This record gives sequence, structure tokens and C-alpha cells, in this order.
Amino acid sequence: MARILITSALPYINGIKHLGNLAGSMLPADVFARFQRARGAETLYICATDEHGTPAELAAAAAGQDVATYCAEQHELQKAIGDRFGLSWDWFGRSSNAPNHRLTQHFCEALEKNGLIEERTDKMVYSVDDKRFLPDRYVEGTCPRCGFDKARGDQCDNCGELLDPVDLIEPYSVISGSRNIEVRDTRHLYLLQTKIEGKIRAWVDSKAEGWPALTRGIAYKHLDEGLIDRGITRDLAWGIPVVKDGAPRPGFETKVFYVWFDAPIEYIGATVEWSEATGAEWKRWWRTDEGATDVEYVQFMGKDNVAFHTVSFPATIIGSGEPWKQVDRLKAFNWLNWYGGKFSTSGKRGVFMDAALELLPADLWRWYLTANAPEGSDTAFTWEQFQSAANKDLADVLGNFINRIVRFNESKFGPVVPAGGEPGPREQQLYADVAAQLAVLTTELEAIEVRKAAQAVRALWVLGNEYLQEAAPWTAFKTDVDRAAVVTRTALNLAALYGRVSAPFIPFAAEGICKAFGEAWPPAWPGTDIAAELSRLEPGRAVAAPDVLFPKILDEQIVEWTERFGGAEAG
Repeated sequence: MARILITSALPYINGIKHLGNLAGSMLPADVFARFQRARGAETLYICATDEHGTPAELAAAAAGQDVATYCAEQHELQKAIGDRFGLSWDWFGRSSNAPNHRLTQHFCEALEKNGLIEERTDKMVYSVDDKRFLPDRYVEGTCPRCGFDKARGDQCDNCGELLDPVDLIEPYSVISGSRNIEVRDTRHLYLLQTKIEGKIRAWVDSKAEGWPALTRGIAYKHLDEGLIDRGITRDLAWGIPVVKDGAPRPGFETKVFYVWFDAPIEYIGATVEWSEATGAEWKRWWRTDEGATDVEYVQFMGKDNVAFHTVSFPATIIGSGEPWKQVDRLKAFNWLNWYGGKFSTSGKRGVFMDAALELLPADLWRWYLTANAPEGSDTAFTWEQFQSAANKDLADVLGNFINRIVRFNESKFGPVVPAGGEPGPREQQLYADVAAQLAVLTTELEAIEVRKAAQAVRALWVLGNEYLQEAAPWTAFKTDVDRAAVVTRTALNLAALYGRVSAPFIPFAAEGICKAFGEAWPPAWPGTDIAAELSRLEPGRAVAAPDVLFPKILDEQIVEWTERFGGAEAG
């Protein structure tokens, strides 16, 4: 039996995530995880909140909370919303938990032992009034290129210029507004990526053929531009302490590891959390000397995270010299934009995950975001496309088919699967059509082609409507009850099959469908003998009409939501 390890990019702790975050990592990972479990693979889907770094401290300060309390509350909030969206994590951890502390410190010591860690002196902005060094986003000032007076220490949002805090004109502290700042020397640890650049490239070469073009392109772009040694510590209070030989590292007592060093390690850390909570063995997933050689490791993320996962995190793993499992397939996504522009909390543009669930059930969002996944290019959300996908695909195709056949069966045969009749040529053709389309769906899901998989499952739903239209059991019933019975029984079996194959995409509706036909939940993926699959429901089995599966989205709702959340003008 296959063993599949799945991780999706860690959502950052500073607030509820928007639909683009969901579409670009967590949701496609969930679709893949549900598919693999249904096929019988031993599957572990791991995620966590990413809780360190400057933005966490800023968000906590803005909320009037200490950072530990803020992160704890936000973690529970993000987990609850993910659960409501049907994200079937096996574990949703926290990068601030003890396992990630231990592992991050361990990796640093292993790297240093191999000659890949070096202390260097940097020049950084220091706030005299705040009594602290100010990382990039703690400093604002005037952009030296365009004159914008609210440029951040890492980038000017007006002209896009990448900056260093020392470049800013009349810089000031974001914490206090103080302009009493200086440039001072500070010591930091650097990971010497340049010393193992050849090993990193060789590893990418060994994996890249199986990666999407987007992933490959980003990885080789960074390698071809030439790697640089990378600072892995910061002058912050919140984070993982820097230690050496089990004690605070001299000169680093007020420093922590850089968030982009510790965050990817949390994939392992969260698995350790899962292990400690369940008693399961984590090393068989992550250590190739402990049984992880037969694991296929699949990562999901937006394109902005690819460089860290194809170069920087591999540098940590490779540089440690230890037998850690590395990613096999890395599925990267482009952006889901809001009418061509960015989602914006401050600008009140776009729908965020909590607001989405206030409007409509999770399945409608899940379907739209998978059917329009930003794979080949950036994708723009529009209310009109969303309404069309929900109404035409879910309500008119899938929902209509199930409602029609269950209601007809109830009216003519009662609330049970009817007996009588034998499958004929039209059923044989249906078996062949379903077999072919199911093979397409299975192939696309295995290849993690999310949009194509959604198209394939919709094509399966369409086959049911075509079959009902042509076989017309309501007409046959007038002259040949047995013929009407076999058509009805076949269509009921097809509806039950739809519950099973739709589960990765729309799990809440799929569960209702499966339960209506007495099918197990979570379901098993159908086999290749479609004649047998469409005969699973034995005559006499009780069939209950499910509740309304998909509410229709009305034009007046679209008008209301466009006014509330922004529409075309946001682009």
C-alpha cells in the first residue's frame, strides 16, 4: 500500500486568510489527501500556523495583546475555520511549539558541525528610544527612488523598489514613531549556501523533471542567478532562541532564528506534535533510516514560497548531512486575484475565509476554487464566474440529477431501490462511458491537475443527466415497469457513485449523498469494474432523499456582495 506524506504551505498567524491562500495551498492539498485516502493509501496531511517573525509581533501589538496570547488565539481561529472548510488535516500544528524549537536548534548545530554556519557582523537600524534593532518591516521612511513617504524597510509599495532599511531617507520606527535611530553593528548567523550550491543543484536536477513548469522555473531562476549565504537569525524577542551545546549562544541571547529558517522545519515539528498526541511513529515519515524511503512526499504552495522550498530548506536538509526525507513532488500555484487586483483587508477588497462561510456553504467555495485553480497562470475571481460555477455545475448538473432520480423513484417504487429488469445496451454504453471518464478523473487527480480533475468529475455528472434524458424511466414506466426499474436502479447507483468520486472536491454534499444511499463514509474510490460499481445498491435497500444539496445563488445576492466586498472597481 502506498504511503503519501502531504504538506501545504503554513498559513501565517496574522489574521484570517483570504480565498487566494486557500486556493493556492491548503485546498488542493486537501483534495489530493482525500483522494489518496479513498484509494487506500496510508496518507498523512500535515499543516500548521507559521507564528514567528516581525509581522506576528506587529499584529499582536495592533491587537493590544502579548504575542504569545495573540498567536494562541489566532491558531485556534484558523484551525476552526479550516475545519469548517473541510480541510482534513491529520494534524494542524504550531511553529512556536516545543518540537519545532528542538528541531530548529538541532539543524543549526548539525549545519555548524559541517562547517556551514558562520557568524558575521551586519549593519542594521537601531532605535535608541525602543532600545532594539529594527528588522525590515519595523522601519519606514521616504523611498530614495520615488520619494514615497511610507516606504517599508524591505520594499517600497509605491514603486516596487527592493530596499534595505539603511537606504531609507528620514527613517522612523514603526513601533514608536521615533526618528532617534542609528545604524549599528550586530552579529548574526549565516547559512553558507554557496558552499553546497552544487549539491543543491544536483538535488533539484534529480527532482525537477517531475515538477510543474512553474516550480521548475522558479527553482532554476534562483540557482542560475547564484545562491548567496543567508542570514538565519534576527534581532527579535519572539521566536526560537539561538543556542549552542544546549545553552544560550554567547552574544545571541537577545536574538532568535529567522522565521524562514524555522518555518519549513515545522513540517517535521508538526509531525512530531501529531506523534506525541497520537502515539504514532513520526520517524517512519521523515527519516530514511527509519522507514521513510517508501514515502512519497508531496508539497503544495503558492509561487512566492517555491524558492524557499526548492533552495533554502533543501540547503538545510542537505547541509545537515542527515538522512531526512525530502520532497518528491512540489505543486506550485499562481495567484488568485480579486478582479485582477490584490485581496486587501485594509482596502475591504475580497472575501476572506470567515466571511465566505457566512455567505454560503463551504462546498460552493471549494468547487469554484478547484474548478478555477490558478495553475497555468494567475486567475481573477469574479462574482459572476462564481455564481455560474455554483449554479450551473453544482445545482443544475449534480444536484438536479440526484433530485430527479430520487424523487422519481419515491413516486413510482417507494423509498427503496427497485427490483426487476436486466441491464441492456444503453446500460452497457453507460458502463463504458463512466469507466473512461473515471479513468480520466483518476489520472488527473494522481497528476495533481486540479482544474482538469474538476472538469473530469463534472463530465461524470453530465453522463448521468444524459443517461436519464435518453433512457427516460418516466416514459418507460407507462409500458414496461421492469425497464423503468432497471434504469432507475442504475441511476440510483450512479448517484451513489457520484457521492464517492465527488468527496475530494465537495465533501459535505458528498457525505449527504453517500448517507442517502447507505454508502460508507468516508468512501472508497470506485474500482474499474463499472458494471459492478453500478450494481452495488441491492434491490430493497432504503434510499432517502438528501436535503437540498446546493442553494442557488441569486442575482440580487451578487449585487449585494459586490457592494459589500468590492467588485470590478477593485481591479
